[in-house]
Amino acid sequence: MLKRTLTCGDLRPEYVEQIVTLNGWVNRRRDHGGLIFVDLRDRYGLTQVVFDPNSGEKLMSLARKLGLEDVIAVRGRVRRRPPDAINHEMTTGEVELLAIELEILNESHPQPFLVTDRATGLEDLRLKYRYLDLRTRELQRNIAIRHKTYQSVRNFYNERNFFEIETPFLMRSTPEGARDFLVPSRLSPGNFYALPQSPQQYKQILMISGFDRYFQIVRCFRDEDLRADRQPEFTQIDVEMSFVEEEDVIQSTEEMLRRVFREVGDIELETPFPRLQYEEAMRRFGSDKPDLRFDHEIHTLNEIASRSEFEVFRKAIAGGGIVAGICVPQASRISRKIIDELTELAKKWGAPGLAFTKVTPAGLEGGIARFLLTVKEEIIAEFKAHADDMLFFMADVPEKTYSALGNLRLEIAKRLELIPADIFKPVWITRFPLLEWSDEEGRLVAKHHPFTAAVPEEEHLLASDPAKVRARAYDIVINGHEIGGGSIRNHTVEMQNRMFDVLRISPETARNKFGFLLDALSYGAPPHGGIALGFDRLVMVLAGANNLREVIAFPKTTSGASLMDGCPTAVEEQQLNDLGLQITKKK
Repeated sequence: MLKRTLTCGDLRPEYVEQIVTLNGWVNRRRDHGGLIFVDLRDRYGLTQVVFDPNSGEKLMSLARKLGLEDVIAVRGRVRRRPPDAINHEMTTGEVELLAIELEILNESHPQPFLVTDRATGLEDLRLKYRYLDLRTRELQRNIAIRHKTYQSVRNFYNERNFFEIETPFLMRSTPEGARDFLVPSRLSPGNFYALPQSPQQYKQILMISGFDRYFQIVRCFRDEDLRADRQPEFTQIDVEMSFVEEEDVIQSTEEMLRRVFREVGDIELETPFPRLQYEEAMRRFGSDKPDLRFDHEIHTLNEIASRSEFEVFRKAIAGGGIVAGICVPQASRISRKIIDELTELAKKWGAPGLAFTKVTPAGLEGGIARFLLTVKEEIIAEFKAHADDMLFFMADVPEKTYSALGNLRLEIAKRLELIPADIFKPVWITRFPLLEWSDEEGRLVAKHHPFTAAVPEEEHLLASDPAKVRARAYDIVINGHEIGGGSIRNHTVEMQNRMFDVLRISPETARNKFGFLLDALSYGAPPHGGIALGFDRLVMVLAGANNLREVIAFPKTTSGASLMDGCPTAVEEQQLNDLGLQITKKK
């Protein structure tokens, strides 16, 4: 085999007249009657190879056989391209390789889609032939960004005296959140391991063990419904620190993210990152992961709406609800059809309906304008609205109203293309509720996880009014994506048991599920806290992608399937027998 001496991205004018060998894939082939041109590709770039009839019929005969994605080795002499043939879009575009010798290492079957044009294949087809999809320019770029992000994160924490420590993939099942993936034990029939949803308890034990500063870029697993930014197996940057408070973790994480964005994307993030408490984020943006790249905040209008002629508004307020709205530009682009579609979406988001009116030079027009005559100037002033703005309103209980308006804000911004590209807006969301009500379980459950500490000045409410207690928790959000979240932990047995009591986890259940952690806490646990950042989501934001599958080499579909290798699949009966398992039909 002709072994490469340079890559396909190396050639520059300084190599002119040198004899070199390249290996790669045929990216493009052009037969000009006499000369044959081949763009040869590897992950480093493209080089134009020229086959000249003067080099002999044997060489030309081989060159005529070349097809797309054939793997070849070619030896030749580097020469300058004529001035009118320079390709300024290629880093090697000033030169070309005049072939002297060609070896076809492997011929390719016809492609199910063009590697040079991903749009020629639907996503399911590209996932089936993922090894071809990974050859595309887009995914090669994304995987390179992922690699650089790995290295940047590791270097940052290593330089700051963090130890990288692996934690087990086979652990005890502690279902308090998403469903676990279970692994049956052949050596202990009837018993199961669980794949970790997070190394949460292990990293706390590492702090109790005195390691002080820990990080890990770790695979985690959750058996939950999937979507564009969620996979059943995912990677997170896991961090824990001893003798810290919220500010220490937040400051360290900001520094890490600034470095990653600078080194990987040549992007400077402004610091300090803005901070919003949970209640303010919901009130202004209708989301605990607000996208700050565009305006159009939510305005609460109870005082004004209570004086309007609109009975729907007055009734909602009288019943303890709120009236709130958003103002968006370009009302002339929002047709009645679009309003009807948005109204149906609002109902799916839990709102009873959607009211609207348009701002004109004369005031308000259309929709509910006739019910706002006495307060129209105040409403326009509240929104600082201008002609050709559209006002949308909702009226219901605060939770539903703010959440639905937050979804509406995003939907309209996408439809009207109000979200600027290549802008990165991080924000910290703090002071989350410690607990939230679960209709499914009929009890309060942890908003984040049961090891999160309460705000000290509100701990006394755990016994009398636990729903009002806020957590020492913090999420980092970038461009509307929750990149990570963390908290200060309960570091005493007493505080952890109080949390279990509120969650209605009996002492027996707590001992059964978390006994090893409770024991560890009783042996001198330091105050500690940390954060876990979704590595895949971070890379997705850096790459400007809209889907996690675009930044993971071998992802699953939204049904949890791998179309390339066909998993999940049935297994042989003997394997089940070895594990003492029997498959029954799901009722």
